[in-house]
Amino acid sequence: MIVEFGHFALILAFFVALLQTVMPLIGAQKRWSGWMALGDSAAGVQLLLVLSSFAALTYAFVTSDFSVALVVKNSHTLKPLLYKFAGVWGNHEGSLLLWVLILAAFGAAVAWFGGNLPQTLRARVLAVQGSIGVAFMAFMLLTSNPFLRMAQPPFNGEDLNPLLQDPGLAFHPPFLYLGYVGLSVSFSFAVAALIEGRVDAAWGRWVRPWTLAAWIFLTIGIALGSWWAYYELGWGGFWFWDPVENASFMPWLIGAALLHSAIVVEKREALKAWTILLAILAFGFSLIGTFIVRSGVITSVHAFANDPARGVFILMILAFFMGGALTLFAFRAGRMEAKGLFAPVSRESALVINNLLLAVACFVVFVGTIWPLVADLLWDRKLSVGAPFFNAAFTPFMIGLALVLPVGATLPWKRAQLGRAMRRLWGVAVLAASLGLLAYAVQTGQSAVGPIGLMLGAWVVFGSAKDLWMRSGHGAILERLRRILRLPSADWGKTTAHTGLGVTIFAVAAMTAWQVEDIRTMHVGDSFDLHGYTVTLSDVEKGTGPNYYTTMATMDVSRNGAHVATVHPEKRDYPVAGMPTTEAGIDYGFTRDIYLVIGDPQDDGSWAVRSYYKPFANWIWGGALLMAIGGMFSLADRPYPVGAGARAQGPKVAVPAESVCR
Repeated sequence: MIVEFGHFALILAFFVALLQTVMPLIGAQKRWSGWMALGDSAAGVQLLLVLSSFAALTYAFVTSDFSVALVVKNSHTLKPLLYKFAGVWGNHEGSLLLWVLILAAFGAAVAWFGGNLPQTLRARVLAVQGSIGVAFMAFMLLTSNPFLRMAQPPFNGEDLNPLLQDPGLAFHPPFLYLGYVGLSVSFSFAVAALIEGRVDAAWGRWVRPWTLAAWIFLTIGIALGSWWAYYELGWGGFWFWDPVENASFMPWLIGAALLHSAIVVEKREALKAWTILLAILAFGFSLIGTFIVRSGVITSVHAFANDPARGVFILMILAFFMGGALTLFAFRAGRMEAKGLFAPVSRESALVINNLLLAVACFVVFVGTIWPLVADLLWDRKLSVGAPFFNAAFTPFMIGLALVLPVGATLPWKRAQLGRAMRRLWGVAVLAASLGLLAYAVQTGQSAVGPIGLMLGAWVVFGSAKDLWMRSGHGAILERLRRILRLPSADWGKTTAHTGLGVTIFAVAAMTAWQVEDIRTMHVGDSFDLHGYTVTLSDVEKGTGPNYYTTMATMDVSRNGAHVATVHPEKRDYPVAGMPTTEAGIDYGFTRDIYLVIGDPQDDGSWAVRSYYKPFANWIWGGALLMAIGGMFSLADRPYPVGAGARAQGPKVAVPAESVCR
């Protein structure tokens, strides 16, 4: 009965979303307040209905209701409770329901916290949000119904993919979806602004917090996925340039560009058309990611294997929303007149360069991701585009971004002198270059990637600190420190996020250039040296977990005779799913990880062992965490009301909406 209720609630939510699409749009055109207000109520009701539907599906998973086909395919009675919950979204149909739930939640948030938006703009934003909900609920009900029943329920299920039975990946998809779907709000604001034919400083302030929230969630989701791949898959890497990894990375890049572009709209009322276009493309790449994951046209450990017919449906959704939005943009772009003029050397110009680098980098990732599909479709050729291409094509743009970032952050608005800005940063440049040269001198026979990464990372980190210090004015050190502490949280957010980027740049370069790998076979009791550490295979034993069998090794790590750590790498076998997994044994350290993997037994009784010394590995995810924290600081900022030019539009925009949304 509960399952039927969930299905019925989803059908009702579809019709409510349809009302939310049509009624406010007509009301905004006719200036009918009652019809526009209906969008607020519809958004709340839609959220309640979709939440009820999601709760019903969750109940079916938790209680192991094997009369539901989705539960049979993705659950098992022996599976731990956490992974019964994760099983709800660990599949195509359930994750799509989570997608729609988050979409409804963002729509309701606009209705609840957007009271200071002009009524017509809010109505149109909610209508666009409702139309996205209509499309995806239609897709789900027609092709991907999560509530289908089994005519003859089995006694047990087929279990969730063992790779997904991990805490890191249990929380990774929800954060990614919060980012993907959060960008729909920016898209809705862009389309609503195109319909109204007006973009001003107030619009820039309204769209920025929604974009920032989505970008924060994407950052956390990508970092969780990277960390999971690092410790779970046993290959020792943190990024494989897998198509599904790229699918989340592309909207992150465009979202970062959109954030910076919205600042220019807010501060200077410039780059309006560019900002609108970025808002459309950011959500467009989210839809492209949805297609990549769910169409079945690629093979990936992250992808849902489904028939291409569903991919065609998603392509139709993509064509409708992107085609419609870009067509509207083509007709309306001429009305997005920029008011704020700026010189070639100014903060605005630096932000333009920043945006271009991010956008072109995203395009490079996009081309590399879809090129195998294009080659297969047009020329019937099987191609593989891997890390060498992406590293060679993508890295130069990130180097350019790192070089420009500290300089652009110190430039004033409208007009600046490049020489003056560089004189302020000469100390930072000398420090960064000195650290890079020192690292190059210390290392022997290794590539220059590590020293260059250290130099660039230091340039970004210390440049961000210098920018914050310059904002404290002049005077005694203690007085300047007090002023820094009183700076707006947006200033702290920018510094923290840029510092996180610099830390990640350095960590990626250091781990790439300075890691040490060793592959060998070992008998129990054997030892070997790994970059100054002694690793001993102390024992190998077999055991049983909740729903798997395990071969677990005990490996001791010591240095100069002193015990450092004991780790337990495993090989697990999930009999129901018929799939093995590798669990690395990792001794985490502040400046290094000792990463150990146990392999297959050999004919002579030894075991294959793969080991790595990974310098500064945790700094990669520490940098991502700093970027997310910086975004949170900026999101918590309470900016001053928009200027008189924006207020002149009417009393509805006297107080910016993000002062409530944040």
